[in-house]
Amino acid sequence: MSQFEYQRILDSLMTPAVVSALGGIREHRGRQELYKALEPTTMERLCEVARIQSTGASNRIESISTSEVRLRELMEQKTKPTNRDEREIAGYRYVLDMIHERHDGIPVTPGVILQLHRDLYRYCDVSFAGRWKDSDNVIAERTEDGRMVARFVPTSAAATPRFIGRICEEYGRWVEDGTYDLLLVSLVFIFDFVSIHPFNNGNGRMSRLLTLLLTYRSGYDVGKHVSIEAEIERSKATYYEALAASSVGWANGAADYTPFVTYMLGVMAACYADLDARVALLSPSGKGEDILRAYFARLVGAATKRTILDDNPTLSRRTAERVLQKLQTEGVIEKVGAARATAYRRVDR
Repeated sequence: MSQFEYQRILDSLMTPAVVSALGGIREHRGRQELYKALEPTTMERLCEVARIQSTGASNRIESISTSEVRLRELMEQKTKPTNRDEREIAGYRYVLDMIHERHDGIPVTPGVILQLHRDLYRYCDVSFAGRWKDSDNVIAERTEDGRMVARFVPTSAAATPRFIGRICEEYGRWVEDGTYDLLLVSLVFIFDFVSIHPFNNGNGRMSRLLTLLLTYRSGYDVGKHVSIEAEIERSKATYYEALAASSVGWANGAADYTPFVTYMLGVMAACYADLDARVALLSPSGKGEDILRAYFARLVGAATKRTILDDNPTLSRRTAERVLQKLQTEGVIEKVGAARATAYRRVDR
């Protein structure tokens, strides 16, 4: 088999499970459009929060980070980057803002992908920004005994420009054809992009930015209001398992795209479900105590006060603090950590 036969790949994905998942996501999408009309203030606030969470999560996946306070200041452009990590975070914010605001006017071409990569590193003095990789690379993983072994060998540097051109052509062809759901076409493109691994650095973050660009262009813009990158970060182990499973046979055109596509559809469905839950609680008439009780009932792990306020944008700080104190007194939640690391978690009985 040859690579990038998108009709064959898309046909193979039309299984009952995938079709059912797509149907569920379409239903969620319809409700999101209703929320935009009925809850514009809440949706706007969720969008602001999602941008911060997306930038933080996507960079943390690649071990690029800063403090929560500095991240927020960088996102709001109230400060300038002071180190390499912060310069990379600022570059991600720049590209993310562009995608949020202009996605329908950003075509999916090799030249545009190079430009987005150049902008990702716009605050860093690096020679590889906006250039395809100039040497072959290997995706490696560490074994239990500490050895580094090759998990996957991506496309060679020499073949990379041609392969990127091919997947852009296939993407454009099937978008225009309209036979398959554009979300499915987008996810096939993203997996091929990750497998080509076209840059010396920044491939993971570029893949997540392109995921947003393509899903938005396909009409699925839940990532504007609930962070897709944060959901990937939460399920990172499963993400890498899905990548590994679909990578088998990719170089020979014999890959099974189902594990990766199924995983990403699950991520999208989880984000839409999270949006439904948030909007149900965050209407202006919602009571602060009811909102936080429901929030902690479904919270996994702990959340800082800043995260709680971000996740529940209709609550004032004063109301949140009052309810947090009440829930602690009742033994519903408990405080963990101290000072800036203070967080709250549900007490399971």
